[in-house]
Amino acid sequence: MDSSNSRITSETTPLVPAGASKKPKTPLPKLQIGILMTLQLVEPIAAMSIFPYINQLIRELGITGGNDAAVGYYAGIIESLFFVAQSLTVLRWSRLSDHIGRKPVILVGLSGSCISMLCFGLSTTFWGLVVSRCMCGILNGNVSVMKTMVGELTDSTNMAQGFALIPIMWCIGGFIGPLIGGTLARPQDNWPGLFSHPFWSRYPYFLPCAAAACGLLAGFFVLLFFLEETLSTKRRPKLTATTLSISNGTNSNDREGLSQTSNMPVRSLLTPTIIIPIANYAMLALLDIALMALLPLFFSTPTYLGGLGFTPSHIGLWMAMFALADGVFQALFFAKIVDWIGPKRLFCVAVSCFAPVMLMFPIMSWLVHTRGVIDHTIAFVLISQLVLAIIWDMAYGVVFMFITASAPSKNVLGAVNGLSQTSASLARVVGPAFATSLFAFSKEHNILNGNAVYVVLIILGGALRWLGSQLPDHLQDRDE
Repeated sequence: MDSSNSRITSETTPLVPAGASKKPKTPLPKLQIGILMTLQLVEPIAAMSIFPYINQLIRELGITGGNDAAVGYYAGIIESLFFVAQSLTVLRWSRLSDHIGRKPVILVGLSGSCISMLCFGLSTTFWGLVVSRCMCGILNGNVSVMKTMVGELTDSTNMAQGFALIPIMWCIGGFIGPLIGGTLARPQDNWPGLFSHPFWSRYPYFLPCAAAACGLLAGFFVLLFFLEETLSTKRRPKLTATTLSISNGTNSNDREGLSQTSNMPVRSLLTPTIIIPIANYAMLALLDIALMALLPLFFSTPTYLGGLGFTPSHIGLWMAMFALADGVFQALFFAKIVDWIGPKRLFCVAVSCFAPVMLMFPIMSWLVHTRGVIDHTIAFVLISQLVLAIIWDMAYGVVFMFITASAPSKNVLGAVNGLSQTSASLARVVGPAFATSLFAFSKEHNILNGNAVYVVLIILGGALRWLGSQLPDHLQDRDE
């Protein structure tokens, strides 16, 4: 009887007593995190700057033969090519960063992005766009390596704060990028006095690409002169003592062990603990890039085909407003909400918002068809969609936390992030082409009154909600 009571007590007693106080939060290393977030900012600025004008650029290249409904096919191909190339190399860049350090790999990535943006602006053929986007993807493994550095600069007490900053930088970049793309595209039309040279008529989209490239170049020099290495086997002793609290006590024997750990084969990392968060990230990336590709396409599609008929400047303004609101919300509330309801519950709530976000598209199409004009009712639906998309976007910060916590040791964190980014890149290969092509196919053949694309994506959103339920209930404490 006593043994039975003892067993029941042991099974119902929490591992951490209810009255136990939480560990005090470690302050973030502000300088290094700030520099890293600056680098995290310039890349989404460059990536998002092409979205406001990509559909118009495709039309002007003449490859659609004047068929506006076919623009989505070619726009999807261009948007997917970066991720095709990235998926082939990002794991290699991430594993290389486990050996030579994070800093050299990011320097190469920034250089590749800068050159490819300039090439994109100078392209006058479809194949020129193809080559420049592939170059950007092949030379760039920065997204994975930067997340690894955030994981190395944080511990279990401040991880939510650290990873909340990544989506915020994406949001700010998503605000600035479309503004740059929408405002600076075709400058010879907007400011004929300043841009009367024939160069601007021949290359009407070079100016936004050059502006984005200047940001990448500035990031390159900030990284070169100010960012410290975070890989334990490559960093300077000064950084160990002052900024990396999670690495105190690392001696030469530890470093040798960590170096051997970094050589673990990738196959040994394919465990359920790691695969489940990566699968959630891949599905999240697929649906999110599909949404980001559909937004400008839906906005630019003529009203007689069920779109809103916005100009590139209006598309850029609306996407910038969304990014600004998203960034402010993430900055103010993400870490607090994680502490309040827990990471798994927040992830499930966030991904559940995808279905209503999709439903807003056919609702707006119906309103435009019945009312004939873009009025306050449609604006209200757009704002409702924005609010739901902001909640949806919180899923990113949470899934980054789960991926980081799943790494069995710090020196394979680069490989784990490389695996996750490879999976996300493959999903992003499929996402834009799949969504935009299905959008065009639905409109051309009037399947489900042109709304088949939204039905398919809602079903996939339900699959992501199920995947979210498979995540662990609590994050593994990396400090124990």
